[in-house]
Amino acid sequence: MAEDSSQPKISHRKKARNLLVQAFYQWQLAQGSASDIEAQFRADNAAKIDWDFFHQALVHIITKSEEIDQTFADKLDRQLSQLDPIELALLRLGSFEFTERIDVPYKVVINEYVDLAKKYGATDSHKYINGVLDKLAKQYRALEIENA
Repeated sequence: MAEDSSQPKISHRKKARNLLVQAFYQWQLAQGSASDIEAQFRADNAAKIDWDFFHQALVHIITKSEEIDQTFADKLDRQLSQLDPIELALLRLGSFEFTERIDVPYKVVINEYVDLAKKYGATDSHKYINGVLDKLAKQYRALEIENA
């Protein structure tokens, strides 16, 4: 089966997600502009990355962070302000993919962000991320789950 060259490779998307966690951590602490953060990450990372995905997620989440936070705020067992910056970044990214990137299967979204929580998050934060994203999947991807 020939590879569709118009679609980015899965590994390039995975690298973009990895960089996005770092970019949002930086944004949450320093509040730089999306264009400045993206320019810095592009300059610092010559690897093959799905830059279209990176750009879309970065701009969307920075410009609509309050709206995105509301997609999962009622699924938390604590106040939004009490979330660790990494957990907040992961939940924002997962919410973005559930609502804006329906081309990505819900299981992939959950697995990717649980893996990133294991890599960057505090001990056991991956369990918390998994629980919240599972609730989000049931809300935003109910039909997909039902047909799985």
